[in-house]
Amino acid sequence: MRIVVIAFLVLIVASLASALGFLLRDRGRGARTARALAIRVGLSITLFLLLMAGFASGLIDGKL
Repeated sequence: MRIVVIAFLVLIVASLASALGFLLRDRGRGARTARALAIRVGLSITLFLLLMAGFASGLIDGKL
């Protein structure tokens, strides 16, 4: 489960970086920035739901 969470975090940061690159290249006129940010939001929501499911199923315990 730890690897899945780390992979999602890397994908979220990569999507955010690509959105920044599109914003700088297109100067805010293209739809690529909005699409990259929408992907980031979707990945973040999916990660949140996976974490909730992991806590509920016992795959992730609350101890440090």
